[in-house]
Amino acid sequence: MTDNEDPKKGIERRGKSKLIFGYPLSIFFIVVNEFCERFSYYGMRAVLVLYFKYFLRWDDDTATSIYHTFVALCYLTPILGAIVADSWLGKFKTIIYLSIVYAIGQVLMAVSAIHDITDLDRDGNPDDLTFHIALSMVGLFLIALGTGGIKPCVAAFGGDQFSDDQAKQRRTFFSVFYLCINGGSLLSTIITPILRVTLTFEKGSRWTLQATTMDGNFGLLVIQPDQMQTVNPILILTLVPIMDSLIYPLIAKCGLNFTPLKRMTVGMFLAAMAFVCAGLVQIEIDKTLPIFPSASQSQLKLINTGINPVTVNLPDMEPLVLNAAQSSGEFFTFEAGNISVSIGNPAETNKISLEPGKRQTLLIPSNLTAQWLVTDDVISKPEEGNNAVRFINGMNMQLNVSTPTTNFGSIEQFRYSHYSLLKYGQTTFTIKTASESCQYSKEFGFGSSFTFFIPSNLVWTSCQESITAIDDIKANAAHMALQIPQYFFITAGEVMFSVTGLEFSYSQAPSNMKAVLQAGWLFTVAIGNFIVLIVAELAKIPERWAEYILFASLLVAVCVIFSIMSYFYTYIDPAAIEAQFKKDVDDEDDDKDYKSQQQNKEVEMVKKDLNKPHNEDDNKVQTKM
Repeated sequence: MTDNEDPKKGIERRGKSKLIFGYPLSIFFIVVNEFCERFSYYGMRAVLVLYFKYFLRWDDDTATSIYHTFVALCYLTPILGAIVADSWLGKFKTIIYLSIVYAIGQVLMAVSAIHDITDLDRDGNPDDLTFHIALSMVGLFLIALGTGGIKPCVAAFGGDQFSDDQAKQRRTFFSVFYLCINGGSLLSTIITPILRVTLTFEKGSRWTLQATTMDGNFGLLVIQPDQMQTVNPILILTLVPIMDSLIYPLIAKCGLNFTPLKRMTVGMFLAAMAFVCAGLVQIEIDKTLPIFPSASQSQLKLINTGINPVTVNLPDMEPLVLNAAQSSGEFFTFEAGNISVSIGNPAETNKISLEPGKRQTLLIPSNLTAQWLVTDDVISKPEEGNNAVRFINGMNMQLNVSTPTTNFGSIEQFRYSHYSLLKYGQTTFTIKTASESCQYSKEFGFGSSFTFFIPSNLVWTSCQESITAIDDIKANAAHMALQIPQYFFITAGEVMFSVTGLEFSYSQAPSNMKAVLQAGWLFTVAIGNFIVLIVAELAKIPERWAEYILFASLLVAVCVIFSIMSYFYTYIDPAAIEAQFKKDVDDEDDDKDYKSQQQNKEVEMVKKDLNKPHNEDDNKVQTKM
């Protein structure tokens, strides 16, 4: 398996390779290599954002910006790799050398995630983040250089393995090549959530974030939000052979000229429809989301921690009666600042300070003259479809709450624990004091927030009935199945656009520019990432559904422009043009050779003519003598 072209002369020299099932043997090594490379890339990228957020301790905006900058760089460097391959080293050597750079980058990224290197006090956190940041940035740069540099070369190198009479096999290769890309992506996406149990990282994207606000219970199958994205590679693995073996031949039999550019136009339109579907799904999700306070507002909930009912008077509201160990159920919205709250009869009045933009809970004690506690509640849906849980200890003694995987720690009397994130499913809590213990079970959905109140009159033998569960944020109601149409449309569009475009950009490029054209094709992905970065980070569109519709509108506009350009495009055969050019060059060389020979003959004749008189004079002289 060697280069099929001379990068300096631009002359194609296809070698003979052993055929297996009608395909060159080298092709099988190329597609396996692509599968492994994509598995490595997507596996690393899947954990990157949360590595930034939780290990390097960057905020969401910084982590997202660096992430998209890295992805864009991965699609800018193909231009460099293509130039090196087509004008200097050739594709094979470029792939080898840059793969070594790629591997070094992955090693540096792995080393940068080892906190023990700078964790001198052994508290589980790195002490010198500058070292880890510098190492990870160098690693990411090398990965971007490696993966980007080989991107245009691998596909073009695979296409070079076929002879001119294997156009059908070459088209099939590009389809299989794209299948390997998504096969590697699929496998890494499935394995990464499993490894996440120990890594605590996961992949994030707009649609994945949308899934975190949805219900993933499919009955026998429960899908985590980050696993929903596996629908895309699964559909690609299904649709590519269906399109190649059924849809496209059927369209051809109907007499329709479904050219590559027409396929790509339809693919762009289907992608636009996917974002329209995503916008409609987001509107349905928004209907089920809680209304959080604005920057100038605050929300307040009440919990009666005593054993007797109390009457509460809030500003501009009717008196509210709270039974023992019960909450007000809903949050009341006020303008931020101090409000007067009166409780009981005779009334005990206190000033409560409400902080702007926050949700808070007032814990009403049994003794109204005692201290009134105000807690800070969560002000957004828990991330990744998790459930935020905390406990309030209403007993007159210290207790401990734990699960098999989470320890809420010791909770002092009339105090509350920190929030802990729990996964979907049933969780059993162990509640114990120095002398007593009991267990309490709760079934959790996706994206809820609960406060569990342990009353002072807890019955240890019937713990399940004694504890009060207060839902601060209800579990997700919109089902993840609503995302299936948008994944179907985006996948169908991707198959028609990306797979076709990959083969089209190769087939229309001259032999000495095939890698460059592949790089140009990948460059558009970098531009797309920059657009996402601008829209998502700079535009700051408040409504997520509006952002999806904006992307759909941009796609439709580009689709119209692309269709107009496609109408005037003339398909070419680079091989025929190069052959004709070579023939013209050869004919020109033959003409030059012929003219040169004629000139040489004329020169010889002139020389003979010049020499002839001298010979005659010499003969005369000799005669006289």
